[in-house]
This record gives sequence, structure tokens and C-alpha cells, in this order.
Amino acid sequence: MNKSLIVIFTAIVLDAIGIGLIFPILPSLLQSVTHAESAAPYIGIMMALYAAMQFIFAPVLGSLSDRIGRRPVLLISLAGAAINYLFLALASNLWMLLLGRAIAGLTSANTSVATAYITDISPEDKRARRFGLLNAMFGIGFIIGPVLGGALGDYGLRLPFIAAAVLNTCNLLLAFFMLPESRAPSHQKIDLAALNPLRPLRWAFSEKRLLPITVIFFIFSAAGEVYGTCWALWGNDTFQWNGLWIGLSLGTFGVCQTLAQAFLPGPAVKLLGERGTILTGIVSACMALIVMAFATQSWMIFAIMPVFALGGIGAPALQSLATRQVDESQQGQFQGVLASAVSLASIVCPLAFSSVYFAVKAQWPGAIWLSALVVYAIMVPLVLGLRFGKPAAVPAI
Repeated sequence: MNKSLIVIFTAIVLDAIGIGLIFPILPSLLQSVTHAESAAPYIGIMMALYAAMQFIFAPVLGSLSDRIGRRPVLLISLAGAAINYLFLALASNLWMLLLGRAIAGLTSANTSVATAYITDISPEDKRARRFGLLNAMFGIGFIIGPVLGGALGDYGLRLPFIAAAVLNTCNLLLAFFMLPESRAPSHQKIDLAALNPLRPLRWAFSEKRLLPITVIFFIFSAAGEVYGTCWALWGNDTFQWNGLWIGLSLGTFGVCQTLAQAFLPGPAVKLLGERGTILTGIVSACMALIVMAFATQSWMIFAIMPVFALGGIGAPALQSLATRQVDESQQGQFQGVLASAVSLASIVCPLAFSSVYFAVKAQWPGAIWLSALVVYAIMVPLVLGLRFGKPAAVPAI
């Protein structure tokens, strides 16, 4: 493995650790800063703000990396992440937290630029394996991050954010001194019209065949947003988990999810087909959500983790099914449509789920998982109704 790949993979691991560090302790920080009884609404706002900034500026950074090179954009992104965590570590007011998250969302191009970088330096026959390693590196980092963040948070509320800022600064220095440019800068002008983040979605609305799979992607992503929004809040309110136990629960799920994603989707698709695998994933997730909603002891959550993680096998099958909806010449365009749908879910759903959690917290915190179950249930008839046939030709824009 060459030096550039090692640096990119290391950067992704450190980035994922930094992201995972703050999850167990963010509700406590928000309560400390806002003095509110519940941090749920503020978590929804922060997550939605990050996603909105990412949705608006990701096309800009992508086009910028094509024009000025991958390395400068990656350095900008890493610097933005370090500044974000520094704001979180030093914040004494809500506006500082929001500004930090806005900066992080504006500059969040780490994974996309890393993917483009690997594409630049990899022959076609090695890309799939290297992209698999990229996902594995992110998974490893996200297993370590929550556990480390929870442990540090129990010693000092600001320690996880300081650690994340340090990690991203190290990430920045590593890329600055050791990562060469992978693409010669282009002197072509950026097409400003192409930077409109809503532009790709008109494909789906203009082609009836593509609308169902796009809606399914949106709903699937919507259901997934509940975990990042409400897990730490629910764990604390239901089981009085401290930061370490929240981190351990997230880390355990990360291990189960990584193993499930690595070994099960291929055999599942061969045995059940893509539609059957998606439905199996939905059923598994719903079973876990029911247990979580009614759980009274912490051990129940850890016991259900393998079934919970089994719900993740539906995502790769859904992605595979999506690639069959258009012909080869339109794959890139259609993936842009799906990415836009996922981004919109990341903006809208944290606000919705945090509001629901705030409403049910006093009576029954676990009810939040039943709301996610309802979202999954909406997807079932849509999956059953998907048609398999000749790929649709997506009109160019």
C-alpha cells in the first residue's frame, strides 16, 4: 500500500473517531450551555444545521476539488472540522455551538474528497477493494470514537471536544506534510448552475420510474436519523447511562454493524434477492425497535444488538437495486439524485425526531423508537411495489 493511501485511510479513521467522540456527551454539553431541562430540540437543530450546510456547500467543494485539486479542499475541510470542535470545547453560549456546527457542515468534504482522491490514484480493478477499505476505516474509527468520548466525558464535559479538535489538527498536519496532490488543477470555470443542490432532484420528479426508489431512499435515511438524534438522550433518560455506557452501547452497535455489513449482504442477496434482503433488514430493525421501546434493563439493549445490526443489510441491497433503475451511462447522475434525497432527510428528520422525543420524554422515552418503526412500515409497500425491468434513461440536465 502506497504512502498516499495510508495517509488517506489514517485521515478517515481519525475523522470518524472525532465524530464519534462527541455523540455520547453532546446532550450534556447542550444542557450545560442552554440550561434547558431537555437538550432534545437543540440536538435536532444542530444536526439539521450541519446537514443543511453540507447539502448546500458539498457541490461547491466537489467542483472546487476538480478545479484546484483534492489536497487543498481536504485541508480546508480538516481545518473546518478542527475549528468546529474547538468552538464546541470553548462554547459558553448557544450561538458558538451553532456557529461551530455551521462551519463544520460548510467544510465537510472529508469522505467525498477522499473517495475522489482514491479514484484518481487507483486503477479500475483496484477501486472496489480500496473503497471497501475506506468504509472499513470509517467503521473502525466510529467504533473507537464513542467509547473514548464517553470515557473522557465522565472526567470532564469538554474533554471529548478538546480531544476531537486535537485529532483533527493532527489529521490536518498529516495531510499537509505527507499527502501529495492527486489531480492536476484545471483552469476551467465552475458551472454555477450545476452547483444548485436541488437541481438533481428534478430528474426523479420528471421520471416516474425513478420516483419510488428515490422516495424509498429518503424514507430509509429518515428512519436512520433517529439513532444519532435520540440515542444518547434516551439512554440517559431510560437507564441513567453515563457517557461511558452511552459510548459502549454505540461502540457495540458499531462492531455488530461492521460485521453484518462486511459478511451478510452478499449471501443474503443470493438467498433472498434484493427485495427480500431489504424487507429482511426492515423486519430486523423493527423487531429491535420494539424491544428497545419496551426495555427496562440495559442488558436487553446489548442482547438485541445483533438483530439491530442485521437491519443494516438492507442498505447495500437497496443501493444495488437502485443501480438497476438506470442504464450505465446515467449511473453518476442518478447517484447524485439519491445523495440529494439522503441529504434532505438529514436536514428534516433530526428536527422532527427531536421534537417527538421532547413530547414523549416525560411519559415514555422509548416511544421514540415506535415512531421510527412507523417510518420503516411506510417503506414496506413501496419496496413491494418496485418494478424490475429495463433501466430507465434519465434525461440529461
